[in-house]
Amino acid sequence: MRYLPFCACVVGVVAAKCYDPSPAFPVPTWGKSGPILPRSAFEAIEQLVENAVNGSFKTSSFSVEVTSNTDTLWSYHRSASIHDKERPGVTKVDSESQYRIASITKTFTTLAILYQHAAGNLSLDNSILDHLPELEGKDYGTLPMKDITLRILASQLSGIPREFAFADVLLVGVDPVDFGLPPVSKSVLNPCYSQPGAPECDRADLIHELVKMKPIFAPNQQSTYSNLAFDLLGLAIETSTGLNYSTYIEQAIFAPLNMTFASLETPPNDDHAVLPVGGNYWGEEESVQRPTGGIYASSSDMSKYLRYVLTHYNAIAKGINWFMPASWSTGMNTFYGMPWEIARSNKILLDSNRPVTLVTKGGALPGYFSIIVMLPEYGLGVTILVGGDSNLMPILEEAITVPLIRSAEAAIWKNINATIAGAYIATNPSLNSTITLESSPTSGLRLTTFISNSTDFLHDILPLIAGEFLGSDADTPYRIQLTPTLLYQNETTQSGEIWRMLLMSDHVKGKTNVWEYFCHTDVDPLSYAGLPINEVVFWHDEGIVELPAWKLTLRPAEAEERREGLIVQGRGDL
Repeated sequence: MRYLPFCACVVGVVAAKCYDPSPAFPVPTWGKSGPILPRSAFEAIEQLVENAVNGSFKTSSFSVEVTSNTDTLWSYHRSASIHDKERPGVTKVDSESQYRIASITKTFTTLAILYQHAAGNLSLDNSILDHLPELEGKDYGTLPMKDITLRILASQLSGIPREFAFADVLLVGVDPVDFGLPPVSKSVLNPCYSQPGAPECDRADLIHELVKMKPIFAPNQQSTYSNLAFDLLGLAIETSTGLNYSTYIEQAIFAPLNMTFASLETPPNDDHAVLPVGGNYWGEEESVQRPTGGIYASSSDMSKYLRYVLTHYNAIAKGINWFMPASWSTGMNTFYGMPWEIARSNKILLDSNRPVTLVTKGGALPGYFSIIVMLPEYGLGVTILVGGDSNLMPILEEAITVPLIRSAEAAIWKNINATIAGAYIATNPSLNSTITLESSPTSGLRLTTFISNSTDFLHDILPLIAGEFLGSDADTPYRIQLTPTLLYQNETTQSGEIWRMLLMSDHVKGKTNVWEYFCHTDVDPLSYAGLPINEVVFWHDEGIVELPAWKLTLRPAEAEERREGLIVQGRGDL
């Protein structure tokens, strides 16, 4: 068959079937020239939250904000109805109310490390020993410190213990003997965290405890959560900058982002303090452990931070995409980043099995529970801050993030259908060339008609080669779907939006083969005369679609129909 040589070129591409490419659309510019998230979407979320809370959680306050890459889109606050009579704190929470954000602090610590890496003051691949002069030439115990880099620490791959203080059962206020443990004196613990009134734990205390520890895993072997890892990164920041950790974070991050209510020091008064009834960690000094969980912040501060991260995650340091996973976690769809807790789920979208990526970081301290969720493909970030009952957080996570994503998805496809989908004809009238683009939440933006120089590619050519692309099942349903590269022909003016056409299998119900969903990404299978054969460029301002390898430039057919209608009308007036 004359198509066999052509098919042989793509044999490496066809080993796996891919169903739902991602991204399916460019990052939206919400409320500008792009889609709009209607107020009704947020009203529905508010109703879901009210129904979920339903008069419960009377001692809990919470603040929620949703931001785009540029602006806060929605905020929602609920104040506790029961407060501590002697120290109530703020009784009506708003965007300026301060919470402890706990382990979200780790992202600030990592950002500081990335800044120092970009400045050339340290390297992510330095051993942590390079930043602990106290251990130079000394015995540092059984931890393989020389093999533990800053990158490994930030990625939760160091294999070192979780804590150096505060996690010991001797400190929880119960008699360990009641649990079958042998009696032990607290004197075996460092006084800085085991004796009331003792000085706070400092750098020397941390180093002293470090050299006594044993590894959990070898470095880079297996991810496991560690607060101690970020305490050590805090020491590296101090060594690199010559400043104490808190001063550097204030100067390098809080001030430039105008995070007015963010602080590593306990706020001087309770004017904005969310102080839940009962035991809470407000005012508890973390000292050398500030880099792992010490920040106070408001929801408006966090929206400013998320806007920065969403727009800079691939540009902070050369060669580093901050949102990329570093290792898988225990869950099938969960991963660790630096230090992100990343989830990918195909259960969120109602009309598609396309996985949605959630780049998150959660935190918890007594009385405070927090999470930030970034949705990079949607250009959205979510902050949820809770002061009070820990059971409130999972309720809010589900009630807010899932309907938000679904509403965003619907708005995006409505916009694509109105602005991109449609029939296009060649700008050169001598060519018999047309394409039709259709869009839906189920199968994305897809090519449904393609006639080039009078050749019907989809009807006459593609059926002859599709089986070779898609595998052994010649009758497998398929489609040509477009996926954006998020690049432009002119990066300076952000014009000429580049997409690629991909031959995708449709889902076949009932198939349950183990290898059915094995898919490796490959968006550049073939070229023609040195140009990618599947490249499509949208020049939105000009209303033009270009297929460079096919030497085709097309305009919307409806515009031509309107023009011809005007000509006919004009003739009738003569």
